[in-house]
Amino acid sequence: MPGVPGVRSRTVVSLCAVAATAAVATIAYAGGDGVRAAEDGQRPRSRPPALTWQQELRVADAKQRLMSRCMNRHGFTYWEDRSLTLRESRPVRYVQDDVAWARTHGYGSRIDAKGGRIHEANPNGTYRQGLSATRRAAFDIALDGGDTARMLVAKLPGGGEIRKLLGGCTEEAERELYGDPAEWFRTSKTAMGLNSLYAAELMKDRRLAASVRAWARCMKSAGQPYEDPQAARDAIRVNTGRLGVTRADEAFAAERRTAVADATCARETSLRAVAKARETYYQDRLRDRFGEAVDTYRHLGRRAYDRAVRVVPERT
Repeated sequence: MPGVPGVRSRTVVSLCAVAATAAVATIAYAGGDGVRAAEDGQRPRSRPPALTWQQELRVADAKQRLMSRCMNRHGFTYWEDRSLTLRESRPVRYVQDDVAWARTHGYGSRIDAKGGRIHEANPNGTYRQGLSATRRAAFDIALDGGDTARMLVAKLPGGGEIRKLLGGCTEEAERELYGDPAEWFRTSKTAMGLNSLYAAELMKDRRLAASVRAWARCMKSAGQPYEDPQAARDAIRVNTGRLGVTRADEAFAAERRTAVADATCARETSLRAVAKARETYYQDRLRDRFGEAVDTYRHLGRRAYDRAVRVVPERT
């Protein structure tokens, strides 16, 4: 759950090493065949596909709903945040090929601004600040366990570790969804951190580089001379800042034009398919070291989604 102004953040990060992040957002992890389970004489578990962003959002919404119910039982009010529509919640990754979405939202700058305003105005922070010192302490204990919260630790694939304090209604909600919050935390950090091991190599990959060059030629023909998708977005960000608030509509129009060209060229050059295939190739090479953790991460995610559909409807 995102941090709430005025509410203590219990996601405490302790990095012993800084892991690099990939410019290409992680797509689906693939490969492997349950060899470890077979060697142990067990029936291999099938590996379900990774959750879609829509499914991940529904799990996050379910967590909020479960936390709200729990806080209510403890005598507190807890507001859920479903302010963004499903369409507005769509993530913008390195390869963006949804032309219709780009025509409406560009790269999502106005959605980001809306999300920032919602975060700052979150009523949970205001509500907590309005409580007495004693009730505020009780609120914190109910929400995340207070000083009795346990510390979860997960090692990162690229080195170092990340920590998280967990307790109270937050732990109860995660347990309801995932079964074992500690295992979910550990395996999710492994799965989401794999790109630190192959990001640099992926971005230099010969096949991906050829596809990006084709995208760049397409963009140049459309009057958008950028060498890669990130360069296009960086330029838009600079232009928006240069034009400022008084010319915000002009800046957004330019953002939408570039985003539409970006998405159109991504489709025409099959950039997303190439990026996905090459990322899968590099992920497969890590299968022996991290396959078991990734499989567990996916199974726990699927379990959480199956439970989430009984808790909250999908956003509209």
